Amino acid sequence: MKNLTQRLRPVAGGLFIFSLFQAFHSQTSWACACGCGVFDVGTSAMFPTESGNMAFFEYDYMDQSNNWSGTNKAPAEANNDKEIRTHFLTFGDQFMFDRSHGLQLEVPVTFRYFRTLDSDEVSIDTFNHAALGDIRLRGIYTGFSSDMSTGITYGVKLPTGDSTYEGFDPDTEIGSGSTDLLLGAFHYGPITDNGLWNYFAQINLDEPIFTQHGYFPGSEIDAAAGAYYNGLKFDGAAKLAPILQLLTSLRSSDHGGNPAADPLNTGYQRVFISPGVELDAGAFRFYTDVEIPIYQYMNGNQLVAPGMVKTILSYSF
Repeated sequence: MKNLTQRLRPVAGGLFIFSLFQAFHSQTSWACACGCGVFDVGTSAMFPTESGNMAFFEYDYMDQSNNWSGTNKAPAEANNDKEIRTHFLTFGDQFMFDRSHGLQLEVPVTFRYFRTLDSDEVSIDTFNHAALGDIRLRGIYTGFSSDMSTGITYGVKLPTGDSTYEGFDPDTEIGSGSTDLLLGAFHYGPITDNGLWNYFAQINLDEPIFTQHGYFPGSEIDAAAGAYYNGLKFDGAAKLAPILQLLTSLRSSDHGGNPAADPLNTGYQRVFISPGVELDAGAFRFYTDVEIPIYQYMNGNQLVAPGMVKTILSYSF
């Protein structure tokens, strides 16, 4: 445990920066119907460690079936929406030109099932829709140290997803219809001298800058801090690493001229505990976790999922 305090200092700094973000926005109503930005943080397997190419496929799942208001579960009758079940499939590539500069492309495809009261609030309407989601393009800079352990990301989310599907509200649409600025930072390193225990921290900002249809989705901040054990090896090649992390997701209320933006029932603060595991088998990596909410504050009435699942398969070459 030598120099443990010094090694954990970057994590403390990262969490301090995150707390400043939260304090700065403490008077803003945080939330969203989807909350899928939290899937973009807390995955140490995606941090670059060397130059070269890595192709990946990510599958995320959540079933928003519980009505929530404030910090408590609320009666289902208080919300016209009854269920939002979503499968996210993301195809991506991360290419590090050298040990300092890289690019990452994410192309999502989303399958969404939606149950809600009809316009007369008498019977239930059911919708199934699949479409291309909003493509994300990020630059990566890891030139702060020779081991690439500290990095920043910067890029855009493009309005490629379908944001006009009939029957969906603006915050239920597969695409937000907005062009967003993406900014992020991460750091990872060893806790123990032998490298068996390690930590990581990450924070991402998603800030809409150009919007359509009179709908302005809320700003979102997602952060993660976690630790993992890297000492389980099989035949000297494959490694299995159990991971435990905390995730925080904050989103401001939607607004704009579109009356369906519904600022009173969007925006939230959420904290998740997330146990997971990563299997490293040379060029292939497999990662999966379960994200369980331990605190959530929802403005108005919103559907939430009792848990979410994330899985990533990657290949480096």
